[in-house]
Amino acid sequence: MIVMTPLQAAAEIAEFLEQQGIAYVLLGGLAVQYWGEPRTTRDVDVTVLVPQEQQERFFAEILARFRPRLPDALDFARRHRVLLVETQHGVPVDISLGIPGYEEEVMRRAISVSLSGLPAIRLISAEDLIIHKCVAGRARDREDIENILIRQQLKLDLAYIRQWLRDFSPLVDTHDVQAIFEESVQKAQQALHQTR
Repeated sequence: MIVMTPLQAAAEIAEFLEQQGIAYVLLGGLAVQYWGEPRTTRDVDVTVLVPQEQQERFFAEILARFRPRLPDALDFARRHRVLLVETQHGVPVDISLGIPGYEEEVMRRAISVSLSGLPAIRLISAEDLIIHKCVAGRARDREDIENILIRQQLKLDLAYIRQWLRDFSPLVDTHDVQAIFEESVQKAQQALHQTR
């Protein structure tokens, strides 16, 4: 049995999307590993930008190439804007449909990286990864934000992050996205100060 790593799966899905001419970024655990602290991940998270009128064809192309993880994966994708599939070697892949506007900026700011000798993949920027994690707001996300800030030694476009968090703040009613970021910045500053 061939065992495929999430990184190999990411390269496979990236190659497919590029062949289809689909704008995408990889995020999730792989991006956290690159920008922050190494941690185990078993799946691949990718966001794509597909025009509304092309979404059905895109879903069909993905499902022709990758196995669905749900019996009603297509209906689920239409309802929740996330297509749940897996590679031929069983690595789970969550393909989220991005929303024009902010996600277009995410695509523009993505970086191309080649890891472990594999073909290059498009990875979300550190700043946009932090924004996503502030919006998600779980305990693990807060830890990831702090680790990214420390590993990058706060040498990020903090004004860009603050600008988008101001815009997202009214849309998130479960937690304060701006407070999460500012607390993480303070903790990162303290940690970096202690290591000097």
